[in-house]
Amino acid sequence: MIAFLVWIAMGALVGWVASLIMKTDSQQGALLNIIVGIVGAALGGALFRFFGANGLNINDNQVSVYSFIVSLVGAIAVIALVKVVRRLIAPGGTASRI
Repeated sequence: MIAFLVWIAMGALVGWVASLIMKTDSQQGALLNIIVGIVGAALGGALFRFFGANGLNINDNQVSVYSFIVSLVGAIAVIALVKVVRRLIAPGGTASRI
């Protein structure tokens, strides 16, 4: 139970920091910060493993500065991907001109 609460708290923290970096904090609530943090941790871990680095992240029950950074990189990537998709499907966006 404690591990689950730590996972949620770290997901929220990672998502919040990523939203501050990507300047989307005013558009995201606490629940979306948690989701972005947890999904970002999975993506960050996969990316780091793909490039041959240790991909430990908060989803592996590892709480450290390294796992925070891995998770943060993934969360930033998630927000960046969402921004690109929103821009493409928005009225007047690039996709509507194709």
